[in-house]
Amino acid sequence: MPDKILVSVAWPYCNGDLHIGHIAGAYLPADIFARYHRMAGNDVLMVSGADTHGTPITVRAEEDGVSPREVVERFHPREIEAFLKLGVTFDLFTETDTENHWAVTQDLFRTHLAKEYIYLDSMQQLYCLDCRKWLADRYVEGLCPFCAYEGARGDQCDNCGRIYDAIALIRPRCRYCSGANIEVRRTQHFFLDLGRLNQPLLAWINDGRKEHWRPNVMNQTRARLESRELRGRPITRDITWGVTIPAPGFEDKRIYVWYDAVIGYLAASKEWAALIGQSEAWQNWWRDPAARTYYFIGKDNIEFHALIWPGMLMGYDESLNLPYDVPANEYLNVEGRKLSKSRRWMIEMLDGLERYDPDPWRYVIAANFPESQDTNFTWEDFVRRNNDELVATWGNLANRVLGFAYRRFDAMAPQPGVFDEADRALLDRIEPTFERVTALLEAVKLKQALSEAMALAHEANRYLNLKEPWRQIKTDPTTAATSVFVVLRVIDTLKTLLAPFLPFTCQRLHSYLGYDDDLFGQQYTQEIWETERRHLALRYDATRATGVWAVSALAPGQKLREPAPLYRKLEESIVDAEVERMTAGRQP
Repeated sequence: MPDKILVSVAWPYCNGDLHIGHIAGAYLPADIFARYHRMAGNDVLMVSGADTHGTPITVRAEEDGVSPREVVERFHPREIEAFLKLGVTFDLFTETDTENHWAVTQDLFRTHLAKEYIYLDSMQQLYCLDCRKWLADRYVEGLCPFCAYEGARGDQCDNCGRIYDAIALIRPRCRYCSGANIEVRRTQHFFLDLGRLNQPLLAWINDGRKEHWRPNVMNQTRARLESRELRGRPITRDITWGVTIPAPGFEDKRIYVWYDAVIGYLAASKEWAALIGQSEAWQNWWRDPAARTYYFIGKDNIEFHALIWPGMLMGYDESLNLPYDVPANEYLNVEGRKLSKSRRWMIEMLDGLERYDPDPWRYVIAANFPESQDTNFTWEDFVRRNNDELVATWGNLANRVLGFAYRRFDAMAPQPGVFDEADRALLDRIEPTFERVTALLEAVKLKQALSEAMALAHEANRYLNLKEPWRQIKTDPTTAATSVFVVLRVIDTLKTLLAPFLPFTCQRLHSYLGYDDDLFGQQYTQEIWETERRHLALRYDATRATGVWAVSALAPGQKLREPAPLYRKLEESIVDAEVERMTAGRQP
């Protein structure tokens, strides 16, 4: 029976274009993982969407002089375009400002309220006397109370990742007017009773079934629960953009973004089921105890996904699956500096895809995944890895062997002779490499899986340099045919192992090797009409995919197609040009 794999991916704020930090932190790891499981024949549901609520959207709307909805309608299609071009295959990428999402969010709210996991209380909140406005989290900044980082947001520090109430900020400033004429006032809100959930969550974390969790995720989550610091956390705000509160007397407040965004995983699963005409199909991933649910996020979201969201699920419906794994990544820096939208120090993914092909981007980002610590992207490394690893190692291996076979063996995989010691040594590496890469992909150790696959490509190149079939064919055609056949088997296997990482070029290579089917399905956009308006969604159809994850069974005599280079060499000069491009847009 195929495994049920739910791939839940962080919901990006819909207030600007995605940059490579977003891609490295959540979206590319999730896609590689989902593609592998689809090729392995498992039932994958990969969902996410644009986070359209909260103050990041209203701040952008006020800066641009437009409505929050206009901000969403500007950037949501660009998020979809970026994913399409990069090849990120969501079964559904939707948004939170939909009738479906509102309904699911309000249902959780009502249920939590009825079960007394939500309670009403007053809280202290910052109020700008000059602007005469309540300052929701993103409308205030100051000094982080934990690490003293300047410019910390009102709900979470971008530097240390700690979560706090805005009133804990040191020297807070209003983002409307940049002034400090701020006072603390009391206002009434609904709270999620995390203190009541502390013990059930601690028992769940310590249930002995999370040995596969990354140490940074487990240690942070367990430390928070063992400290018994959890308390009520407000889930509503004095704002007018967002999901309305299904309770009388709160028309001028909204459910706050951190509560409604995580509900998106469940809401998107239900929306997907409705779109395929099987309204209850979502339950196959959410209620089947054998299903595995993975949450791909950045480290700043660990508490929300390893602690708060599981608690929300416990308080809503105990039959729903809790996270099987939360493979949170650390941060990807660029040229030694932290990525920053506000300071314009970033590489926007759509912009980068205008100049460079998607698979080199996927390869270099994957090779730099910050799985256990922060990593650093440089343009010099981008060019080096493209030229030395994609072009010279993997691309050249595939192109010269396929080209040689196509020209000298009548466009067929040749009939091998007797294998010698070197032939068998390389062939004997295929199965162990395949098993290691498979195990690493299962464990979400994607960077190491890529490294293991590329090690086999290096070994195949060493074998070719030893055998030199282009020389052998002059005196011993059978031995040359054997050498070419051995490497074709390796290439065919590597095509499979690398396909989750390099789907565009591996599909081309699949065709060059004489196969007629698709390794993957098809992505497309869909307009979904609701009562009042439409929203765009990114969909994925896997019905055309082969679903084959296996070592090569390439047979002698298989017809080959004329190959072409898979990758193009980049000039060293682009390094300075790209750094200059970033520096020109940088703000102090």
